[in-house]
Amino acid sequence: MHQIACHECDLIHDIPPMPSRGAACCVRCGSVLFRAQENSIDRTLAWTIAGLVLYVVGVSFPFLAMKNGPISNETGLLTGIQLLFDQGIIPLATLVLLTCVLIPLLQMLGLLYIFIPLKLNIRVKYAVPVFRLFKHIKPWSMMEIYMLGILVSIVKLGKMATIVPGLAVIAFGLLIFVLSFALSAVDEHMVWEKLGEDS
Repeated sequence: MHQIACHECDLIHDIPPMPSRGAACCVRCGSVLFRAQENSIDRTLAWTIAGLVLYVVGVSFPFLAMKNGPISNETGLLTGIQLLFDQGIIPLATLVLLTCVLIPLLQMLGLLYIFIPLKLNIRVKYAVPVFRLFKHIKPWSMMEIYMLGILVSIVKLGKMATIVPGLAVIAFGLLIFVLSFALSAVDEHMVWEKLGEDS
């Protein structure tokens, strides 16, 4: 039996095991507490692995190329962060490093650490702290804001030079959607239930 608080009225409920696609509603205010998801483990793993592939491409390949006549400059995500550090804009560089590089990677590695053992029905140490950390850092992934800034820069710099989006831009854009699908596939109630059985 698992307990959950209503997001609207804070009433505590005892939640029994739920059937797939079942939903639990608050007995006081009627709001939906959560919905059980079908094939949550398989879908989460599939989206997360796809996200890791896109992440490697996004970090490894050039992000943008700027051409002005015979002069051409390429920049990547990590080199852009390094330039911010070199120019002394340390708070912004740190923010971009955390929200666009480290936190998405921690999210995906955390999901793999939790869901691969769940798929194989084996126990791993520190699964509960890792899942708690995953829940705490989830709001701090802000890749879509960084991507919006890139698009604004492309429009503004397009008047001064030819901007050629690199493979990393496509991978990064796809990663935003793939990671969103992975996070939405996580059935937190099922995870807590299984982790509670293992502890």
